[in-house]
Amino acid sequence: MIRHLPAVLTGLAVALTVTLAAADNRIVTVGSTWDDSRLRLSIQGSTDIEPFLPVMEAFANRTPGLAIRYEEILTNDLHDRSTRACRDGRAAADLLISSAIDLQVQLVNDGCAQPHVSPGTAALPDWANWRDEMFGITFEPAVIVYNRQLVPPAQVPRSRFDLIDALRPADNLFLGRIATYDIERSGLGYLFAFVDAQHATTFGRLIEALARNRVVATCCSADIIDGVAEGRYLLAYNMLGSYALARALVDPRIGVVAPADYTLILSRAAVIPRRALRPDLAKRFIDFLLSADGRRQLGEASLIVQVGGTENEEHPLLSAGASTLWPIPFSPALLVGLDRQKRRLFLELWRSSVTQARD
Repeated sequence: MIRHLPAVLTGLAVALTVTLAAADNRIVTVGSTWDDSRLRLSIQGSTDIEPFLPVMEAFANRTPGLAIRYEEILTNDLHDRSTRACRDGRAAADLLISSAIDLQVQLVNDGCAQPHVSPGTAALPDWANWRDEMFGITFEPAVIVYNRQLVPPAQVPRSRFDLIDALRPADNLFLGRIATYDIERSGLGYLFAFVDAQHATTFGRLIEALARNRVVATCCSADIIDGVAEGRYLLAYNMLGSYALARALVDPRIGVVAPADYTLILSRAAVIPRRALRPDLAKRFIDFLLSADGRRQLGEASLIVQVGGTENEEHPLLSAGASTLWPIPFSPALLVGLDRQKRRLFLELWRSSVTQARD
């Protein structure tokens, strides 16, 4: 079934089609016709097609005859599929790009990736390059999203402390109209929540306050941001800033705050599967993403966000205050949250906190 892209993405200089695959995964083909091309790069990723499409177009335009097939998949499904492919000794894709970096670390740790060394990968900071097999390609803050038309400026929380205070009154503005990721369904949501729990002294009070105010835990970024824009939710916590900022630039209803106490920074992780059919093309695409032109393209797609000061030049709707940036490093430490027992206990803590707060 064909799915039309927004009007802002029409008029591209490459041929493309978008289809719905199994489980509503979307597939886009960019560049030459897939069946007729000998240069075929297969990518599976959790990044929404819309912001990533111009980036793939720019790379395709550099390589005559190249066809790129990109399949958009939820993080947990992407990990399950790539893990099965590795176990079965077959190719899942030529390149895997996911925001659930803990799951990508697990994939690399299980011997399912192959290395790549280039000037671009060598220039990455240590926290964004693990074993030369996992590479950070974006810079995206975890943010608070709110409805600018329905939330008075004085009631916009600028930090987690502000959010807890705002949710304390029994009749507060946000009661029943606040959302976050469902951490059982969203790999990214689980990652953000687990890192919060490790670093924030406010975590226990925050989840209790969210639960007492009947937080809606759901999937996914686009749906939640739509809900904020439409007023079904007044505020959403721990949203991926890239999507929120891209929407804010064209939708005056959306406001975005980088929490002033600390702002988690996510870098989507690119991994080349061990059995990739065209690792050469995957490596060339990674190098493009890490090049000056690639970084510019990612910045224009709001996948690289400059955060700092009280107002951001690229994204004037991003209020950063005195925010402290905490990049989430690629390291085996991320595997702690994936340990079955620790994951079970963490999810039980989340569920029990919600239940007790609502009773």
